Amino acid sequence: MTPAHGIRPRPAPAPDAHTSATLDKARTENFPVAPAFLPRAWRDGLTAVYGYARLVDDIGDGDLAPGGRDAALLGLDPAAADDRPAMLDALEADLRRVFGAGTPPRHPLLAALRPVVRDHGLTPEPFLALIEANRQDQHTTRYATYGDLLAYCELSANPVGRLVLGLTGTATPERIRRSDAICTALQIVEHLQDVAEDLRRDRIYLPAEDMRRFRVTEADLAAPTAGACVRSLVAHEAARARDLLDEGTPLVGSVRGRLRLLLAGFTGGGRAALRAISDAGFDVLPGPPKPTRSGLLREVAAVLRTAPRKG
Repeated sequence: MTPAHGIRPRPAPAPDAHTSATLDKARTENFPVAPAFLPRAWRDGLTAVYGYARLVDDIGDGDLAPGGRDAALLGLDPAAADDRPAMLDALEADLRRVFGAGTPPRHPLLAALRPVVRDHGLTPEPFLALIEANRQDQHTTRYATYGDLLAYCELSANPVGRLVLGLTGTATPERIRRSDAICTALQIVEHLQDVAEDLRRDRIYLPAEDMRRFRVTEADLAAPTAGACVRSLVAHEAARARDLLDEGTPLVGSVRGRLRLLLAGFTGGGRAALRAISDAGFDVLPGPPKPTRSGLLREVAAVLRTAPRKG
């Protein structure tokens, strides 16, 4: 599949040690980010998008490497690295350079993104949504309803799937709808794995209405292990995530070749993570339940067997 406008892909700048450390975080994800079986142009594009998304999240979560190098790269005083709103503003300004014809981006991860954006005809909106999600994280730390959480996922997760479809030239309204379901599910799964870590950041992504329904308090979430009420709540949210994955799975059957395998990897990764949560008895408080490699491969194979083929 050729890139948009028939432009020959240009190589991205080689990452330095600092940006490589950010890209290396892909190994901790529930799904493969840019597996070797993909065409080089797709791998480069997915890696660049991941690097950007990881940088946005690291700024929003306060997980940047010490020393203030990212602040300096974005044109700020290194001491501003802990000023998350200022860092997000500076990142947005650098993102505007990615899409502009003038001054090149300052940060290497955004410099790597620029040829990808141009070669594949990507638009700014998904990238801006990821920044907006992290801005929301700075002032919204609790979600009253499941609908509120879904609205957050529309900013924090769904743009990534839309970018994958854009990079591969396969976006249609129906595929976007299915992709959104998968991405929202993956975000909910990550929230379930990270309940304890998120609470340490003073964030709770379990809807307050569900916590009341299952008689779960914030003190319950701070315990070293989960009681029966917390386990029931996590099981409820896990079932919702599984339903979303089921809704999105036909996306896998709507494409062919290596893209089919990639999307099965995303979907199977979510299913494997849910299996790990279930195998832990829905006790996510001691630490994130993580799928094994064999478990991931089994789930990917199951998705490939069961995803209905279209076209």
